[in-house]
Formats: sequence, structure tokens, C-alpha cells
Amino acid sequence: MTLRVLSVFGTRPEAVKMAPVVQALAHTPQVVSLVCVTAQHRQMLDQVLGLFDIHPDVDLNLMQTDQNLASLTAAIFTHLDPVLASMKPDWILVQGDTTTVMASSLAAYYRHIHVGHVEAGLRTNDKWQPFPEEINRRLASVVTDLHFAPTDWARQNLIRENIPSQQIVVTGNPVIDALQAVVRMPVTPDVLDIFKRIDIPYQSSESSDKASGSSPRLILVTAHRRENFGQPLEHICSALKKLADIYRDGIRIVYPVHLNPNVQEPVHRILGNIPNISLLEPLDYLPMVHLMKHASLVLTDSGGLQEEAPALGKPVLVMRAVTERPEGVQAGTVQLVGTETDVIVKQACRLLDDPHAYAAMAQAINPYGDGKAAMRIVNAILDAGA
Repeated sequence: MTLRVLSVFGTRPEAVKMAPVVQALAHTPQVVSLVCVTAQHRQMLDQVLGLFDIHPDVDLNLMQTDQNLASLTAAIFTHLDPVLASMKPDWILVQGDTTTVMASSLAAYYRHIHVGHVEAGLRTNDKWQPFPEEINRRLASVVTDLHFAPTDWARQNLIRENIPSQQIVVTGNPVIDALQAVVRMPVTPDVLDIFKRIDIPYQSSESSDKASGSSPRLILVTAHRRENFGQPLEHICSALKKLADIYRDGIRIVYPVHLNPNVQEPVHRILGNIPNISLLEPLDYLPMVHLMKHASLVLTDSGGLQEEAPALGKPVLVMRAVTERPEGVQAGTVQLVGTETDVIVKQACRLLDDPHAYAAMAQAINPYGDGKAAMRIVNAILDAGA
């Protein structure tokens, strides 16, 4: 029996994590693999589709300037429903906790279509942090038929919510599959150009990277979450400014800045004229991975970097009050530091100045998988059938 499986996603992080699953489905004879993108994030989505050579069967192209959550949710419902009606998939697959995930899973439920949720079971148990992701993933879990939990901790969260254990499969996170694939890809001129712009020599291997002691240490930063808009982001920027002043030529802070005006304005105002801080446009996934490879330290409020950077042996300071990924905290690969300026500075200095503290984080075992999550997801769908 052939299964029709429709993968639905709309943002860059979703596309990165779904790419290995889509590729695995495409190479499975028992599956007709279909892809629908909502394009909740247009430009950042497209570069991932190109990187992984994914050609959507349907592109809803829903991104609008200054679109609010209510209008986006309504647009997904009204545009996706005819797609489900015409394609008649046996399963839809969604990933993570975006508005696309919440609306798509509910639309599939209305059509009596099985839902598979990749990266299921993440929880902070605070409906406002992260907003709206915590509620999006909880709502998706209610209608999901197969929950692909990245870790046993995520599995236990679902069990506590009375989800039957036989509907939960611990797969690892396919972001590790994607990361391993990208690391093996050839370096492009665009990657080399970014390293030239930030005045850091590109090193082709870990050994040569460690040998180049004269180069400044690279600190990679991402900060753009809604709950950090306003004063928290101002505090983060103040911390980066202090670190730049403390270490001067010893570090280069590289911050790809999200296009949201709530991020652009304070970041450029506070950090725009500091010589050892490079503010970049949002980066494609390939150069972002190479910056991670070269970084000494990652400071982020992102979710995905908490999983990806430890896979490359990079300590991560998470600039959030809570995380839905406590496995990294427990394993020692990441540390929660919040958004207070002095705390961020203190913990970053500790890692930059104390080789033992740095090694303890850099050498800790990443709990998020072995790069084989995609095939586990495909096999679970085949076992479940229609």
C-alpha cells in the first residue's frame, strides 16, 4: 500500500528540520511525498529550499508585511483547506511550534487526516514564554496521531498530558541530520565573502582553526524573540557592548540581525558603531553553520541553536528566562542566563577566561540525536499505515 504524505511548513527553522524528512520520504518507494509551504517567512524559507533542493508541490505564499497572528492563522486555514481536499493525503507532517504548525494540524483534523508532529513534546509550561509557540505546540499535540519526540524528556511531557505511549516515538531531532548534511557541503564564495567582511580568516578544519591563535575569538549572537522585545533586548545589547569593550581586539562579535523593526532599531542604535561588533543581514543556513563551526561561543535566544551549536562542540548561553529544551542544560551543553546585562557578561567572561569551564561545556554530549531521526520518522509512519 502506498501512503500519501504531505509535509507542511512555512519558516526557515521548519524547513531546515523538515528537509531531511522530506528527502527520506522522497526516497521511500512506499510513499508519495508531497510538500506544501505556507511561506510564513518568504525569503528565509526560499534559501533553505534551494540549499536542500526541495521543490514544493504547493506554495501558498502567505507572507504579508506587518501581518498579525490572527490574519496569518485565518489565511492558513482558508488557503490550506482546498489543498487538503484536492491532494487527499493520508498523513500531514508538521514541525515544531509555529502558527503554520497549529493551523495546519487543526485543518488536517477537520479533514480526518492523520497528523504527525516532528519535534513534539517541547514545553516550558508558561503560555507566554515563548509566545505564541508554547500554545501552538500544545494545540497541535491535541490532534496529533504520531508524536515524534526528539528526546525522552519530551516523551515524558506528552505522557504527563495523557497521550498514549504507543503514539510517541523518540527519534532524535532531524536538525542534527540537517546540520551533518550541511557541514559536508562545499564551501561557497558567499561563505568566504562573509568571513572576509567580518575580518576573520576562514579555516577549513578544526585543527587549523585551533592553530590560528592570532585571530580574534568569534562570538556568534542571535536575539530576536518576541518576549525579548523592548527592555530585555536593550539589556542584551548592553551586554554585548560591555563584552566588546572588555576584550577589544581579542573577540569579534558577529550578530545577524533579524529584519523585524523591534530588533533592528535597538541593535543598530546601541551596537552600530562598535569596531569589533559586526552587524549582518539575516544569513542563509549554510554560512550560519560555518559561523557556528568557527565560533568560540554562541549567545542566543533561539531554539534551534541550542541543539545545533552543541553538535559542533560550541558552548551556548541562552538569553531567555526559560527554555523548552532543558536536556541541554542538564547535559551541560547550554546554560540559561536570562536577559540581565551583568549576568550575560559574567557568564560569557567565565567561559572566555576559564579553559576548564569552557571545556566542560564544549565536550559535553549533545542530547539531541545522532543524525538518523529522519529515517526513524519515516519508518514510524510506514508502521502506522493509513
